[in-house]
Amino acid sequence: MSETSRKIMYLNPVGTSSYDQVFADMAKKYKQPGTEVHITSLDASVGAFTHIEFRSYEAMVTAGIIRATRAAAREGFDALAIGCFYDTALHDAREISGNMVVTAPCLASCRLATNLSNRFGVIVGRRKWVDQMKSTVNGYGFETACAGFYDVNLGVDDFQTDHKRTNELLTGAAEEAVEKGHAESVILGCTMEIGFHETLEKHLGVPVIDVSIAALKEAEYAAEMKTKCNWIPSRKWSCESPSEEEMATIGVFDSSNIFGNRIIVEAN
Repeated sequence: MSETSRKIMYLNPVGTSSYDQVFADMAKKYKQPGTEVHITSLDASVGAFTHIEFRSYEAMVTAGIIRATRAAAREGFDALAIGCFYDTALHDAREISGNMVVTAPCLASCRLATNLSNRFGVIVGRRKWVDQMKSTVNGYGFETACAGFYDVNLGVDDFQTDHKRTNELLTGAAEEAVEKGHAESVILGCTMEIGFHETLEKHLGVPVIDVSIAALKEAEYAAEMKTKCNWIPSRKWSCESPSEEEMATIGVFDSSNIFGNRIIVEAN
């Protein structure tokens, strides 16, 4: 694969394809010309999940994420982004990703935010999410950089009910993060209207990060660096992969029904 050609998978880790086209439109708008992006979601056999905002839902789809990661690596993808701000199964997926880079929205957006500012605020849907997201952000080492979490009392599916109201609530929470929390950048932990971050950024006067874009761009950058600099993911110590022999004996890592939907955004 040439240095100007990259193959990325953006995995929507649910058992329905409801939001796949939104992510495909995002990829088409923000990817580099030499990047081919496959937007995938899981097979309906994992369950008809439209979101995984509950830990129990995450647990149910984790096996699907693992199988999807393994399948993507075998297909020759350079990088994969797990499309949930919980960064569900990120470390687990990395173990079996071979030479493929795996990233996710929370990690990607926090890294980007701290490149753009010293302190960032995170806008989230429901208060329910904060405990887990705070633990994840702190675990990545961004505790002192995080100005706080600001919820808008909306579940994942609620974001699509009334875009005008959703955007008003997100704007109010972001204003609070900047004016009261003194955040110098804002992370939109969940938003499904691609391009809204640009409007909000102009209003606030600080960088506003759409996490799906951050995950895609980090995957794309990692794929480029893997090619240009030969920076291949480590498989040593904590990153050690299970053996192929043992996985074959266990017998649950591969399946014929992994992806339920796939949209390909061609390199151009």
